[in-house]
Amino acid sequence: MILGIDTSNYTTSVALMTLEGKLVKQKRERLKVDLGERGLRQSEALFQHVEQLPALIAEVAEASKDKLTKIIVSTKPCPQEGSYMPVFKVGFGHAKALASVLNIPLIKTSHQEGHLMAGLWSAKINLHNFLAVHLSGGTSEVLKVEQSNNHFDITELGASQDLHAGQFIDRVGVALGLPFPSGPQLESLATKGKLGKVSIPSSVQGYQMSFSGPASAAMRLIEAAKASADIALAVQQCIANSLEKVLKKAIAEEQSKDILIVGGVAANQYIRERLKKRLEHPAVGAKLYFADPKWSSDNAVGVAAMGVEYRG
Repeated sequence: MILGIDTSNYTTSVALMTLEGKLVKQKRERLKVDLGERGLRQSEALFQHVEQLPALIAEVAEASKDKLTKIIVSTKPCPQEGSYMPVFKVGFGHAKALASVLNIPLIKTSHQEGHLMAGLWSAKINLHNFLAVHLSGGTSEVLKVEQSNNHFDITELGASQDLHAGQFIDRVGVALGLPFPSGPQLESLATKGKLGKVSIPSSVQGYQMSFSGPASAAMRLIEAAKASADIALAVQQCIANSLEKVLKKAIAEEQSKDILIVGGVAANQYIRERLKKRLEHPAVGAKLYFADPKWSSDNAVGVAAMGVEYRG
């Protein structure tokens, strides 16, 4: 069996998977963020991982420790050189010790590759050349991906130049009195909104997106006492419009029709349906794939799947 470990900005997670890709057990715990706060310092996040990870590993893997043949751990945010974030040191340290004690191989991957694999694994697809969007509180990137033997060769085509999509959602959500992270609550609130009541213009230049201007526009709407549900819906519409513009350019220039969308924000059903309607239209002809919503947010399942030896 394979043990996957991921210690991201806001989630401690562990997953146990067979070599053929069947999920046996997984467990994850959100890091605690006080109401009204918009995040955690790395030192606080690291401390919470240190507190939570041993118990999660024991709960997931204790009964199968004699069957473990490899451990896979995310050691950095992205596969690019220089990518670094302290929180991943916790997972790597525990994984390295376990692998040494059990005398089994330790494989290092990145958080982003885990998200991509969670998408492929949960959608039960095996794409080799495709476009991808990694959309979360820490990343808003449009990628060109080549996949072979569970290895990803990733080229960044574009990204957010300031706030990420998840940060945009969280800043507006916290300002509206929602807990952090605000994604699910803002999505629920948006179902009560009316499209077109308020507008938040998207900001896109080529492959580059910006969410700081839209966030400021949303704050002005809040200050003007516009309906919270209408603002929440406008936030989702702005993100979807931004992605649509960038992806249409990528489809045309990269001659690629397959698009995988992953990350916590990709669980948003409104954004999913909007993009499918606009990009799978015959005039565009794209084919969109999404991770199952429960595997869109941070988890170790995709990390474990990086070590699967066969995927049908």
